[in-house]
Amino acid sequence: MDVCPPHRLGLPRARSPGGPGRGSPSVSYLTKQIRCCFLERRLSTYICSRLRQVQSILTQSSKSQPDGILCILGIDSRYNEGCRELANYLLFGLYNQNTSDFEKTGFSEEVLDDVIILIKSDSVHLYCNPINYRYLLPYVAHWRNLHFHCMTENEYEDEEAAEEFKIASFVDMVRDCSRIGIPYSSQGHLQIFDMFVVEKWPIVQAFALEGIGGDGFFTMKYELQDVSLNLWNVYSKMDPMSLESLLSEDLVAFERQWTNFFANFDTEIPFLLELSESQAGEPFRSYFSHGMISSHITENSPNRQPFVLFGNHSTRENLNAGNFNFPSEGHLVRSTGPSGSFAKHMVVQCVSPKGPLACSRTYFFGATHVPYLGDDNKLPKKTEQIRLLSQVYAAVIEAVLAAIVCYAKTSSLTKAKEVAEQTFGSGLNFFELMQFKAALRSKMAFHIHAVNNQGRLVPLDSEDSLYFVKTACMTIYDIPDLLGGSGCLGSVVFSESFLTSQILVKEKDGTVTTETSFIILTAAIPRFCSWLVEDIEAKFSEKTQQSVMGDECFLGTFLTRGEGAYLYSSNPQSWPEEGKVHFFSGGLLFSDRHHGNIIISKDHMNSVLFYDGDSTSIVAALLIDFKSSLLPHLPVHFCGSSNFLMIALFPKSKIYQTFYSEVFSPWQQQANSGLSLKVIQEDGLSVEQKRLHSSAQKLFSVLSHSAGEKRSPLKLLSAELPELDGFLQRFAVSSISREPVMRTHLPVLLQQAEINPTHRVENDKVIISIVTGLPGCHASELCAFLVTLHKEYGRWMVYRQVMDSSECFHAAHFQRYLSSALEAQQNRSARQSAYIRKKTRLLVVLQGYTDVIDVVQALQIHPDSNVKSSFSIGAITVCVEPLSCYMEHRFLFPKCLDQCSQANLYLMPAVTQSWGIKKGFWKRCYSDCLHPEGGVGPPSKKREKRWLQAEETARLKA
Repeated sequence: MDVCPPHRLGLPRARSPGGPGRGSPSVSYLTKQIRCCFLERRLSTYICSRLRQVQSILTQSSKSQPDGILCILGIDSRYNEGCRELANYLLFGLYNQNTSDFEKTGFSEEVLDDVIILIKSDSVHLYCNPINYRYLLPYVAHWRNLHFHCMTENEYEDEEAAEEFKIASFVDMVRDCSRIGIPYSSQGHLQIFDMFVVEKWPIVQAFALEGIGGDGFFTMKYELQDVSLNLWNVYSKMDPMSLESLLSEDLVAFERQWTNFFANFDTEIPFLLELSESQAGEPFRSYFSHGMISSHITENSPNRQPFVLFGNHSTRENLNAGNFNFPSEGHLVRSTGPSGSFAKHMVVQCVSPKGPLACSRTYFFGATHVPYLGDDNKLPKKTEQIRLLSQVYAAVIEAVLAAIVCYAKTSSLTKAKEVAEQTFGSGLNFFELMQFKAALRSKMAFHIHAVNNQGRLVPLDSEDSLYFVKTACMTIYDIPDLLGGSGCLGSVVFSESFLTSQILVKEKDGTVTTETSFIILTAAIPRFCSWLVEDIEAKFSEKTQQSVMGDECFLGTFLTRGEGAYLYSSNPQSWPEEGKVHFFSGGLLFSDRHHGNIIISKDHMNSVLFYDGDSTSIVAALLIDFKSSLLPHLPVHFCGSSNFLMIALFPKSKIYQTFYSEVFSPWQQQANSGLSLKVIQEDGLSVEQKRLHSSAQKLFSVLSHSAGEKRSPLKLLSAELPELDGFLQRFAVSSISREPVMRTHLPVLLQQAEINPTHRVENDKVIISIVTGLPGCHASELCAFLVTLHKEYGRWMVYRQVMDSSECFHAAHFQRYLSSALEAQQNRSARQSAYIRKKTRLLVVLQGYTDVIDVVQALQIHPDSNVKSSFSIGAITVCVEPLSCYMEHRFLFPKCLDQCSQANLYLMPAVTQSWGIKKGFWKRCYSDCLHPEGGVGPPSKKREKRWLQAEETARLKA
């Protein structure tokens, strides 16, 4: 049996030397289709979701709405880029391969892109050849009402017959249409639609051939219209697969530009002073301008332009100019401060040229704090000025993050803006800057913009804005000298790109509530950073280290030092800082290149705890609860509502080993300060401490990969963004459908570890097992076999659908049956009590072209709530008879693949086998599915999850 093809083209496949006869496709091909239905349910959900997005164009209420969208690839459409773009959207970039990838398959590109797709509102027709069929199958097997037009391999050997079959298939596809949409143009390359150009496409010209064609010219028989703009709107929405691409590709490239930006400042002080805005912003400028060349974006908004502005050059006028070329070489670090002095800060913004990512930051030149040296020395005026600016900036960050939380919950820009203003004012109060509140709030500006996948601004109040990345930004323009000096210090800017998710949840009482979540995509970009730019500051930093290393240091005896320690703060705005730590008998010194020296004396500690999980694979954490008197000697972003710091020591690092040998015992002993190190277990950690330790543990697991192992970008991101994994699952659920999800099903859809016991299937519920399949699939024989096999375990009721009507399934008849079955069960006499203690199950046998979703919906919409709550959907089994599934070629009977995609089990009896062999095969299939109380399907948590997932997925697909 052939295995399912790889995710991408790339493995050579040889054409089989032989094959079945005309009109009789091999059993292995059907096996491939069924296996692909079951192979990757996550990918299938996304594939179906994208197809439904395209089909939504055909269901819009419009007089000119097309009946179908025609997508022709390769030479048959003269390599039309619009058709190729639609195929890549539906097939997740399958045709984005380069020439070498196609060459690896062993077949020509003309053979592999020999594809025609006609998308209708409720079905899809797909023409392909036996060669590219195996590559297309994993992507299309889950499409509902999919009709294949594909020859067998023997038939395909005859080139003339193959061409005639393609033309006949094309004619048959479009037979029931009157208006056909054409994806004429690709994004950024809008062309004037010309139906006569379409008429010249080879396959369209062949439509007019006598005998095998459609009896006339294609453009005369059908009304053609361009649907490019409608499709572009569909492409621009964020879905789970495009989000995964954004995280693993675009965000990685985006963060690389910031790494290059920081590298410009890793230089000696004399060279740093001579750095110009143009030199500092070169990585952002190149990244944006080169990407714009190929993106064809005409967006000139200053909010979507990169910039780097130093000191007092960061005025409102310059920030709104939108000139991303950085023309000035004359604005240097040493000359853009007040009265031509050193710049105190800079504002920077990086923008993705072909995507929605953008973020801005404010960084500082000079020390933002003075380390504690044994006395509460007053801050120098320059340091005090920078600290005031950094405090204003910290208040801005807090305001933006609070606004994002508000917008995610309410989707209201007005409310988000109000929260931002209130939070900014509260932040100023926290830093005791109340006297500057009126002056700063008058210069404040806040906005939230929605951006589509191509980097274009779209209206925030549009219907589809939920599926767009947003950028929240706050700017304090033209800040005056807050210490009474003259002149303007410049502006402070902060922005983040974020994405929201909304899931509509149906409660037990029928009300619908909204569960929201969000992820800040650019949160890993450092929010705080500073560089020393004056020699006197550098000398002071060196003097600080020398003083604490002296014999009469106020920190006591030197114990050890080491690199690779991480300092965490309880402030959610800040991220861990990697640096070198020095331990003393009376405190510690932490230093890193962006914040200088941080000295924490035991005199400033309320308590110091230690947690290592009693394992050498767990990150060791030094948990410090410090006094408020230390706050003036810490960088601003370490100041939070709770005075708490954590120093993480990674296993296998040198500092991890030396801490145990040199520091652990001295710190455990009672010191002169009366403070000693206390070891705690996991249950002694607070919620905040557990969160920080979990974040450090994730970072360690990512960074400790072996040298030969390739580091996954998503794994690294999950360490930087701890909430990422949970958001991805929520976003996947929310993007599939806007239909409400039942509260009891939500934990299963979100793949939470444990199902609440109250949500489990109660013992007194009747489990409905569904057996379905096409005519001639032996479903009735399987039903009788199951009843006989399990009769000693439980009592079976069997429902067979009524076949005396044109309707495939009678929902009303099935609902009446459920009511009578429940009533009969409740009215049994007491003398049968011993018998009915066996588990009661209902076996529903569907034959023909019935959709399993109809059965699920019939139960969910039952008018009697008592009946609805007394039954639950269990296992869904599809019987497949391989040689009875095709009408001709690979044209499957309706509902075949739909049934397979909805089922938990697949049974494929061979027609040549005896009845005894078939029963043995069935018994082996169900031997591990025996419930102790009878029925099909074990009662394990895993199987219960699958049952609920199947039920909810079926409901959403409907």
